[in-house]
Amino acid sequence: MITVAPLTAADIGKYPWFEQISRQEQLTLSCDNMGLSHIKELHFSKLNHILVDHNHKLLYCYVPKVACTNWKRVMMLLTGQSNATNLMNIPADLAHANANSLRLSEFPKEEITQMLKEYTLFLIVRHPFERLLSAYRNKFSDNLTSSKYFQERYGRQIIKKYRPTATDNDLNSGANVSFSEFISFLLNEGVTTNEHWTPIYNLCLPCTLNYTFIGHYETLLEDAKTILDMVGAPPLVFPVTRAGHTRDKLREYFQELSIFTIQHLYKMYLADFKLFGYGLEDLLGYDLA
Repeated sequence: MITVAPLTAADIGKYPWFEQISRQEQLTLSCDNMGLSHIKELHFSKLNHILVDHNHKLLYCYVPKVACTNWKRVMMLLTGQSNATNLMNIPADLAHANANSLRLSEFPKEEITQMLKEYTLFLIVRHPFERLLSAYRNKFSDNLTSSKYFQERYGRQIIKKYRPTATDNDLNSGANVSFSEFISFLLNEGVTTNEHWTPIYNLCLPCTLNYTFIGHYETLLEDAKTILDMVGAPPLVFPVTRAGHTRDKLREYFQELSIFTIQHLYKMYLADFKLFGYGLEDLLGYDLA
């Protein structure tokens, strides 16, 4: 009997396809087990999250709060929209501007079908609750211009509906939404009200489309190098922004919620948990059945 030693982190970095095979198997098996693999009818209008790089025959399904700003900066370089030597010099609002990207949904059906057959298609995923907390902290806690929009667009509504003791100042600003209030909003209004917390399953159709590569936020730099090497991209330094240490704060924030609330939230993101191999062990000490 031959015993094969488990792969180390160094092995995965050296042979990234070993881990990729595992991720693809996880996706395929979970799509089958959840009865999602039969959903093969493709509505081309739903492909608006897939960006196109004709130069390298690359398709990227962007997911907000999963390094998508930096990937959009990379896509600008690959498509010739920027010649920046330091990608961090590309302003975030410029990277997100619709004028600087081509979306798959904009093409005729025949071209879409051809690109899906011939181009490399990838996405990057993240622990659903970590991504959710990142969205909350960025849009309702940070003092950013984009946060002001979210506080006015959603914060006022959340405070009005889920804070019985709200003052006029609270209702006018919408700037101090608590995490539990935000979660109450999601549980009652749904998790598809904005792309920043819409499940990846809904954004990228992983049980319908045939993804060439599934990257993980936890191994972002290694996966980015593999993807760029696959398509013959020019040498570049993948941009890294400051870490928000969101994973370290998961327990702190989720302790505000009851186990009943966490269970309901888990069900709303169940597809993302199952398809991409995430669990709640690190958060709760055990997983939910």
